[in-house]
Amino acid sequence: MGRTSDARERILTAARTLMLSRGYSALGVAEICTAAGVPKGSFYYFFASKEELALAVVEEHWAGQRAEWTRALGWDVPPLRRLRRLYESTEAELRAGRESCGTVTGCLLGNLALELSTRTESVRERLREIFDEQVALVAETLAEARASGDVGVADTDAAARALVALLEGRVLFAKLYDDPGRLDALWADSLALLGAEESRASATG
Repeated sequence: MGRTSDARERILTAARTLMLSRGYSALGVAEICTAAGVPKGSFYYFFASKEELALAVVEEHWAGQRAEWTRALGWDVPPLRRLRRLYESTEAELRAGRESCGTVTGCLLGNLALELSTRTESVRERLREIFDEQVALVAETLAEARASGDVGVADTDAAARALVALLEGRVLFAKLYDDPGRLDALWADSLALLGAEESRASATG
């Protein structure tokens, strides 16, 4: 059982790495198996199709990312400081990825959302659900910030959607320009969107 489970993990790891660097459509099952060091038959033992594999990769990636988002947006510091910590965590991940891969690969979920926006409905639907989860996590933080008077937005759900879109857009620019520093302006842009002052935000952190 251990060896079988290990083979599945190797396939998932190889697929995730290849999807980050090359995208989904250009990949073939044989290439994934070669990168994973497993025979092609092993692929179809675990996955009925490449689409099913993509869903598994998305699930595993989001499980890890959700844990990080939950940690960053935890209740140990004031709400605006949590939001900034999420941004710092995202930038750190981009920098670590650049050091290991030699280039900024961006956000796997965002990359797939762009590539599969007109096809592969099952993956697209799951990605929508995940981004909705991200918005909900941020909205909860903003609701607390609004209650304490730290932000001036009336609709925290709409503001959360805007912030997640802003974050994804900055990550996309970081990938396009191969520069994690493209996230540097994210915090100032977010404060402006939220109607929060830098001095007040700094005081809460």
